[in-house]
Amino acid sequence: MRVFIIEDEIPAAEKIERFLHRYDESIEIVGRAMSVKETVNWVNTDGNADLLLMDIQLTDGLSFDIFKEVQLDIPVIFTTAYNEYAIEAFKANGIDYLLKPITFEALTESLDKFKNLKTRLSEPGQSEATSVIDLQSALQMLSKREYKTRFMVKIGEHIKSVTTDQIELFYAEGRNAYIVTDQGRRLIIDYKLETLEEMLDPQTFFRVNRTFIIEINAIKDVLVYSNSRLKIILNMEFDREIIVSREKVNAFKKWFDGE
Repeated sequence: MRVFIIEDEIPAAEKIERFLHRYDESIEIVGRAMSVKETVNWVNTDGNADLLLMDIQLTDGLSFDIFKEVQLDIPVIFTTAYNEYAIEAFKANGIDYLLKPITFEALTESLDKFKNLKTRLSEPGQSEATSVIDLQSALQMLSKREYKTRFMVKIGEHIKSVTTDQIELFYAEGRNAYIVTDQGRRLIIDYKLETLEEMLDPQTFFRVNRTFIIEINAIKDVLVYSNSRLKIILNMEFDREIIVSREKVNAFKKWFDGE
């Protein structure tokens, strides 16, 4: 099996590669892309793969834009932290739709489905039925998706629970990650930002750069900054500058607009 990975987060792409080789050591990763542009270039110059693992939110737009620019008939397993793209995904060669954080068990089911799909689609009258079954399954899964709503923190000798509606932002400093509450308290937590990004509700929280994940209601103002970047002003006093990284600007605008 030859697989091409389209994912704009390096840790997520590396995780997928590990899972693929754990599933079958003979799987060949033929390449990776982080954007719509890189993927279109790959399709035009090579485009030889049996299966695509494709994130929906890329650095320069949605992966569905790829299908508007090139003819792409390779089956796709879509991966995303967002739950509103299922129907569009199945219109774009989608055979499955995995919500992050992706588990090995979930990816295994998708890869098994891909193998079985080849046989099923070769039988008369199965193509439409398969799409309907897969879409119904994905929508049922999306309706059950739950996100983390509270975090355990240690304050001195005490252990407390902080709910997400009390959290203004998360940030990383060195090897540690911190919560900043609506009372201005900074509390250390035992998670990496990459993990937090997958655990939090993407409608409410957004990772604006390598250091910060911001809660939507914590934002007081957004200013146009240098080099097409954005600067976030919080409702609370905060001693650090928060800049939306250039590759996140388009996705941030969509998130901020509620798309």
